[in-house]
Amino acid sequence: MHPTASEVGSVTAEFATLVPAVCLVLALSLGSVHLATRQLQLQDAAALAARSEARGGDGPVLVSRLVPGATARRELKGNLVCIRASVHPSSISALLGFSTISAASCALAGGQ
Repeated sequence: MHPTASEVGSVTAEFATLVPAVCLVLALSLGSVHLATRQLQLQDAAALAARSEARGGDGPVLVSRLVPGATARRELKGNLVCIRASVHPSSISALLGFSTISAASCALAGGQ
């Protein structure tokens, strides 16, 4: 038993609408994974930079070396040295609605 022309056309039309939907879901999933990875990298860099800054290092420079394109600033809060870092996401992440990824971390001044 062979399929009729209308059955073949129906399967082709369903397939034609399914492929773009699957591609969109895949692209959004990959963008989300990339965004989460970038956030973790920035948070780790901010933590390392805060500890380095507390011991007399240059935290903002360390952040920019660890996460290309990132900027950071130093803040003092009592006896804590804090680093606030941010980076603009890639175009894939920007499609998800994120304009800036940021992270912050603090360490006890003097490395004590």
